[in-house]
Amino acid sequence: SQTRVPIIAITGTNGKTTTTRLIAHIFKQTQQVVGYTTTDGTYIGDYLVEPGDNTGPQSAQLILQDPTVEVAVLESARGGILRSGLAFSACDVGVVLNVAADHLGLGDIETIEQMAQVKSVVAETVMPNGYVVLNADDPLVSQMASRVKAQIAYFSMQPDNSLIRSHTQRGGLAAVYENGYLSILKGDWTLRIEQAVNVPLTLGGRAPFMIANALAASLAAFAQGVRIEDIRAALATFQASTQQTPGRMNLINLGRFHALVDYAHNPHSYEALAGFVQNWTGERIGVVGGPGDRRDEDFVTLGRLAAQMFNRILIKEDDDTRGRPRGDAARLITQGIEAVNPACPHETILDETTAINTALDSAPIDSLVVVLPESVTRAISLIDARRPAQESPAIAPNGTEASPAEAAVQPSSVEYVNFGR
Repeated sequence: SQTRVPIIAITGTNGKTTTTRLIAHIFKQTQQVVGYTTTDGTYIGDYLVEPGDNTGPQSAQLILQDPTVEVAVLESARGGILRSGLAFSACDVGVVLNVAADHLGLGDIETIEQMAQVKSVVAETVMPNGYVVLNADDPLVSQMASRVKAQIAYFSMQPDNSLIRSHTQRGGLAAVYENGYLSILKGDWTLRIEQAVNVPLTLGGRAPFMIANALAASLAAFAQGVRIEDIRAALATFQASTQQTPGRMNLINLGRFHALVDYAHNPHSYEALAGFVQNWTGERIGVVGGPGDRRDEDFVTLGRLAAQMFNRILIKEDDDTRGRPRGDAARLITQGIEAVNPACPHETILDETTAINTALDSAPIDSLVVVLPESVTRAISLIDARRPAQESPAIAPNGTEASPAEAAVQPSSVEYVNFGR
């Protein structure tokens, strides 16, 4: 059935919130009233109408029932789909970013293949004349094409991806990262949107996972008829800031050192985050933890990945341990750290606020303190309290002397890992 307003639905393991917010920002350039739901709240236009983790059907209904909303952009998470399904019977564009091992063992979902089936519900709901936007670099996602009735559009960080080549040769629509550009492909033509270095969300082109999110968002908007000029304008004005994308690669200059706040909380997102963090030229300090309802082996993996990423680690736990005994998650993370790098300095400070303040108090010059918090709002507040009166940009402009952030990652040195927020 025809929907009352265009609906763009976004799902995936990582990157959902950033991509949802960016798609909403793109549609705002068209002067339409955009209603959107995220893990950070429900928004209509520029107004937060309901705070909280609002990625289920009840929050989506709030948007769809509002008479002022002209475009609906809906983050659709695993939990809401399993509990109550979707708030709509059909959508215009469905975006599937990636599928990775997170939330396994919850809600009778034991394998990553079963998780892919849950995520594919969004793709299968797209109307025949709509578009499903799929990650061509993730086989679990690209395989969903066989189960949908809509048109397919693929995005990829690899311009020579064989699926992209065959799809566009048949006249299909795609978006790729090629020669430093975010580009739209169809048939034998290429339409370059913008250089990644000019897209603030990508931290000067040095965060490949953010480039992937921008590709998916741009492709979804283009498939829905948004002009390239509006997409380009949106990409130029959307930043990984505490205002526009709280908890998503927020790099904050504190004068003597930098802090990075990110909601990475599963192995998939830790791996992608490492591509940026490991190339920081100064000391790298991590404040790490994870949701208590994850499997024991997931916590051990987080510890192993943290030991490869940081020079020093502070292990904390969430206030809400989700039924896990206090201290158990920290013990498992410690086990992972010591299995990979027992010489890596690490200590357990269970209280998140104390752990963050300890890391900030002891940060040496030119270091990077990476905070992976339960409460993004709390972490940002603690860091904001330490901002100097006037701060220099976190990323030096092109042509100026490189700061530690400028030197952190060269695009050619990072292998793309599906990610996100």
